[in-house]
Amino acid sequence: MKRLIELSNEEAKKHFLKASSYFNEDMPSYISFEPILADVATVLNGRNYAEFKSANPSNYSSVNYSLITNKDGKFAWRPFELMHPAIYVSLINVICDTDNWKFITERLSEFDGGVVECCSAPVMSLDDQTDIAKQIISWWQRVEQRSLAYSLEFNQVLHTDVTDCYGSLYTHSISWALHGIDEAKGKNGKNSLIGNKIDSHIQASRYGQTNGISQGSVLMDFVAEIILGYVDELINLELKTELKNQVDFRILRYRDDYRIYANSDDRAYGILKIVSDKLRIVGMKLGVSKTFSCRNVIEGSIKPDKLAGIELQDLGKVNAKTIQKQLLRLHSFGQRFPNSGALRRLVGEFHTDVSKQTEAPDDLEVQVAIATDIAFVSPATFPAVAGILSHLISLAPSEEKLPLWTKVRDKMSRIPYNGYLEIWLQRVTQPNAVVEFVSDEPICQIVNGKDAMLWENSWISSSALKGALKVSKIVVAPMDKISEVMQPEEVELFKQNAWSY
Repeated sequence: MKRLIELSNEEAKKHFLKASSYFNEDMPSYISFEPILADVATVLNGRNYAEFKSANPSNYSSVNYSLITNKDGKFAWRPFELMHPAIYVSLINVICDTDNWKFITERLSEFDGGVVECCSAPVMSLDDQTDIAKQIISWWQRVEQRSLAYSLEFNQVLHTDVTDCYGSLYTHSISWALHGIDEAKGKNGKNSLIGNKIDSHIQASRYGQTNGISQGSVLMDFVAEIILGYVDELINLELKTELKNQVDFRILRYRDDYRIYANSDDRAYGILKIVSDKLRIVGMKLGVSKTFSCRNVIEGSIKPDKLAGIELQDLGKVNAKTIQKQLLRLHSFGQRFPNSGALRRLVGEFHTDVSKQTEAPDDLEVQVAIATDIAFVSPATFPAVAGILSHLISLAPSEEKLPLWTKVRDKMSRIPYNGYLEIWLQRVTQPNAVVEFVSDEPICQIVNGKDAMLWENSWISSSALKGALKVSKIVVAPMDKISEVMQPEEVELFKQNAWSY
């Protein structure tokens, strides 16, 4: 395992240009953004997007593409933003310039060693494991295990996290983090500073906004870590002056999640106030609903859904010997912990188990109904549930497949504004023309051979760059060659990613 900041600038550039870095959630195997990224990188050839523009992209509202997910089946929407590839690659060129990369990585190294221990520094795989898998191993080793060990020293743990972290951070604070607030303010708006160049790229892709960065890419995770590392530094400076004894508390941070360990309420909440004050400087604030204290560090170090998931796993199949009973048990768990990481992991593991079923059961429609309702209540589980449904319905007689898939499609279509779910629904319903799939989601339309728009390109003057951005390139395999049944490895990232929640 290797930290991202330990890479050379060329290694980092190669990493950021991977499809899995551009969008760090699962996509069906026939969709990949890597061909577009590669062609755009060839056209730009290390240069800035500004050399290819006829107008300012910040004057356009749809430069980035928003891919909406629904977290609760109702009104909790989460937008992933697919950053405009030309601006994305241009930003990589800036960050991964030899001198710039050296400056940024050295600055990030300065954030280490303070009272806030960062456990979310991006890591890379050095073997055949995915980068996400390595990040999850890092999470387990550096957060949960460390938290459990702290029970020997502390009596309580206080949890808190940032509300809408990516959507609220102030983009000018990127320059403050890299150069210091005095130098950054003194050269505000000047592209002589690396931080200002990063800031201007982000604003160009987001309608000129100075609040928020796009969510869904490793590159923006890296930018967020720069700002959060700066906040760590501010917290460290404050605590060094206000608190004489650093032995009686600890702070762990994983991305925007903070855990404060102490032996008294006064100390824990005093530190919480300092964390909150420093986050406000960069535009962030803590979520009141997700701030809680636990008087037992062991109990408070493991999330309730994870503990319940461990208990459910330990039950095995003793009390649920049939597929229907196992699904009902998962359904009950999903009612208690909807969209939780533990539910995602359990559903992913069940996908592996159910794929071994070889004959159509008498209660097939009931199994399909229960599995569908799990995803309806917890849309975040749908990639794995889609795999479960694809296997179950594949066992049905040919004449029963269309009615079953139609019922699944119609029920899931009731979830509002969920383009990401529709991409996976298309994956399991469309192969072999099982059922006609009609969607307003542009990515689904592109898969069907239509000319839909993902990114606003009218600000680009270069015909070569516009050619590199042709959206049909994201379809890297014909739909009629895709298996009707989703294999568990198609959503391996889904299962691995569940561990980091």
